[in-house]
Amino acid sequence: MTSTDDGFGFGALAIPAYGPSLLFGLGEGAMLPVLPLSARDVGASVAIAATMVMLINVGSLIFNVPSSIITDRYGERHAIIGASVVGVLASLLFLVGHEVWIYATGAVLYGISASVFMLARQSYLTEAVPATHRARALSTLGGVMRIGVFVGPFIGAAAMSLWHLAGAYVVSTAALALAGVLGATLKELPHEADSRRKAAGELADVTVRSTLHDYRRVFLTVGMGVLLVSAIRATRQAVIPLWAEHLSLSPTTASLIYGISGGIDMLVFYPAGKVMDVYGRRWVTVPSMLVMAVSMMAIPLTHGAVTLCLVTCVLGFGNGIGAGMVMTLGADFSPERGRAPFLGIWRELSDAGSTIGPGVLAGVTAVLSLGAGVIVSGATGLGAAAVMWRSVPTRAKAPERSDDLTERSGTPPTGGDVTPPLEEEPLRPVKR
Repeated sequence: MTSTDDGFGFGALAIPAYGPSLLFGLGEGAMLPVLPLSARDVGASVAIAATMVMLINVGSLIFNVPSSIITDRYGERHAIIGASVVGVLASLLFLVGHEVWIYATGAVLYGISASVFMLARQSYLTEAVPATHRARALSTLGGVMRIGVFVGPFIGAAAMSLWHLAGAYVVSTAALALAGVLGATLKELPHEADSRRKAAGELADVTVRSTLHDYRRVFLTVGMGVLLVSAIRATRQAVIPLWAEHLSLSPTTASLIYGISGGIDMLVFYPAGKVMDVYGRRWVTVPSMLVMAVSMMAIPLTHGAVTLCLVTCVLGFGNGIGAGMVMTLGADFSPERGRAPFLGIWRELSDAGSTIGPGVLAGVTAVLSLGAGVIVSGATGLGAAAVMWRSVPTRAKAPERSDDLTERSGTPPTGGDVTPPLEEEPLRPVKR
């Protein structure tokens, strides 16, 4: 994957752009399985221990908009380095923690680190990669992160054989520190220095509030689809182990099924990006959601390890072909001016869906049953497919880069980089 048919090469991005993503995912994968166990070791109840992972999402949710401001002001490279420093601090708190509040603080800091890291990487690749290769670049970004999360628990387990639970945090600390070092090698984009010098002038009027107003139609259409996509994705992570327990499968069997599904998920991210670039975003977004919806709604029909494994493999395939699609759509619709605030709001919608999805599963399960909760969660995917079918561009031709448009016309475009978002008409910001 060093070059494409059109001559653009990904080789130059392999280490500085994708290397930190792999390491960040590895650190996260090593840490996530043991964080609740560490909380239990210091006296937390099962319910409190379970909230430790939720606090990571809370940290990300509350810091997405500040992340956009940081990235816009200091640039992607410095944002990645800073995010790595905060992540290392969080991992060190896990390593030395002896009270519940220390783990809770570390979890929120880890979420803040992830928020800045994700937004800075997405913003950088949106600018650095030609629009004709954008989906492949961002799908690869999502896929590389998933590989890291998949491998992380195995490396963490090896370290825990030497240092007990602390071993996982040693792996996380080392991975995030190295991610920051590699992030420092990221080349500053040619426009960045000029953009920051002009920040006090022409970009001063681009605020989060103005971005919400100008692009409200995008957020209320495609953005709602992104929220639903994130909801079913987050719910999937809870459904597999819960239904395995419902079938009285052992924890080892449940973990194996989850791991196999994750392995299928990892294998298809690059071909999906190629399809999005060549044929259009809708050719991936809609099938991904339909496959996830149908397979999740089929989970209550399974009656043993083999059938559950088969269905979850299909579920993993559906999730895998959609790798990077949320980031790709965010990059497509984001404007040249005020891209970071736009992407911050975009991530806020995504994280909101990740929080709402498991909540809906829990609520329906409490009122009715686990099977009903799984079916309702699967229906969320059908809703996402419908929104994506209506809102995502149908045109197969890849969007042009905004700087190419500027060079030919002499003026920067006022809307996003991709057209048409709805039907065949481009979305433009509402003039006030």
